[in-house]
Amino acid sequence: MKFTTGCLITGLGLGLAAVATSAAHAASFKLTSPEIKSGATIKDEQVFNSFGCTGNNISPELNWSGAPAATKSFALTVYDPDAPTGSGFWHWLVANIPASTTSLPKNAGDIKADLAPKGSVQTRTDFGTPGYGGPCPPKGDKPHRYIFTVFAVDTDKLDVTPETSGAVVGFNLHFHTLAKATFTGHYGR
Repeated sequence: MKFTTGCLITGLGLGLAAVATSAAHAASFKLTSPEIKSGATIKDEQVFNSFGCTGNNISPELNWSGAPAATKSFALTVYDPDAPTGSGFWHWLVANIPASTTSLPKNAGDIKADLAPKGSVQTRTDFGTPGYGGPCPPKGDKPHRYIFTVFAVDTDKLDVTPETSGAVVGFNLHFHTLAKATFTGHYGR
């Protein structure tokens, strides 16, 4: 009986230590953008240029710091949970960003500009193509939330291609995320 109780206490202690370590990583892992301040309205420069929206569709510069030491790559997502689809809307997905990377330059989401880090993969958004697709909520909706998230990943490469959907990228990230950092911008029209 003592052995079982001792194992339980040891296991509980190790579990709590893992939670504390994860919480410490979460507290130090930060994502920022000079173009989009957390909680602020997203500017026309980042807004989509179709479906009745007339923005420039330029992805913002993104910077991150404080990732866990065990990070082997990063992934980035931009997601609108308020889209009237029943499942939200994926605006940008980038996987297999090298672990040495700590930023994405402005306009990295333009596939033709080729500004994303070498080896990274931009996958299919809910617009139907890879690359950045800015905010464009329905006219008259309350402002939507656009959640920018960078994931510290425990593997060099997720098994994704440019045709991979946001749901499949999310599924892979569910099993390989060490920590994540996020901020939210808003946009309505």
